[in-house]
Order: sequence, then C-alpha cells, then structure tokens
Amino acid sequence: MMKAADIMTKDVVTIRGAATVAQAVDLMKQKGLRALIVERRHDQDAYGIVTETDIVYKVAAFGKDPKTVRVYEIMTKPCIVVNPDLGVEYVARLFANSGIRRAPVITDKLLGIISVTDILTKSDFVEQPKEVVFADKIQEAIENARTICTQKGAASPECAAAWDAVEEMQAEAAHQRAKKVDKTAFDEYCEEYPEALEARIYDN
Repeated sequence: MMKAADIMTKDVVTIRGAATVAQAVDLMKQKGLRALIVERRHDQDAYGIVTETDIVYKVAAFGKDPKTVRVYEIMTKPCIVVNPDLGVEYVARLFANSGIRRAPVITDKLLGIISVTDILTKSDFVEQPKEVVFADKIQEAIENARTICTQKGAASPECAAAWDAVEEMQAEAAHQRAKKVDKTAFDEYCEEYPEALEARIYDN
C-alpha cells in the first residue's frame, strides 16, 4: 500500500509570511508552482500555505497592489497537513472531504508536499485499486477463519478472534468505499454454525 511519503515532492519551496504577494508570484513563476509553503516563525508555530487561488481570488480580483499585500494576509494557517505514513487513498479522501488540492507532508518538520497531481501520476490506484486488494485480503482472512474454526471449534475463542479480524477488514473496506456492510462474513458463518455466536459474548 503506497503512502504519502512514497509519492510526495521532497523539494519544497517555502516563503516567509512577511514577504509580499508580488514576491510570491515571482517565486511561483520561476519555479513553475501553484502553491508555496509559508515558513514557521519558531518551532511551536504552524506552517501555512499560499496558493495561486489565494492570490487570484484575494488580490487580483480586488485590484489590490501585490507589492503592498503580504503573504500572511492571504495565506491559510494553520493549513491541513499530511502524515508521511498516511495511505494514498486516505490522502485522496482528505483532499476530497476538505476541498483542497495539496498539503505539506509533516512530522516534526516539513518533509515534502503532496498534491492531487502526485496522486494521479505517481500512485498505484489504477494498477492496485484498494477495492480489489481489500477483496483479496478479506477472502484470505475468511478462509483462514474457517480453517481455525474447523480446527478449534466454532465456539472457541480462537474462532471468535479470527472472525474479529475479518470484520475489522470488512469495516475498513466498507469505509474505503463509503458503503455500509449489509451482512458480514461472520453473519454468514453463523447461519451455518449458530453456536459460533456464543464465542462473541465477551466478559466485561
């Protein structure tokens, strides 16, 4: 499963919040960028981001002089940040839910920047769609659970634990698809082996 760190752009261009918008535009033109990360003033400070949209919507649209407007006046701070270990599909979901197109990748320090373009051109969502990957893993887990239950008994703790693992995977797959699971694999198993339900009654 690809992570944000695998597809992010490591060469990040930053700018000071006190810089003018004209300086930001010049830097964007020089580097061919659509956004700049705004530097922190100290270790406890948050990173910011200024995008081409901020400049067009907040400066150009009102006829303001970009040489007198400062980056800190139009930037987003704190900005949404991405953990380098976050799966690419969750980065895509984060972008979709928040309506953003790019975000800095940060742990304790700035590591890179990730954008919708990175997801489109560098990730494996075409070759390895998570829907298919999850389906294969879930099928393996179901077969494993049935094997354990055959060996240990349908009402055994081992059988219950194996189905717990299956249900967690099915829940994850359902969340990924944003679709509710109508009937879990364990529900189907219980139709064959009703005694298995007893093993799911846990002590407090």
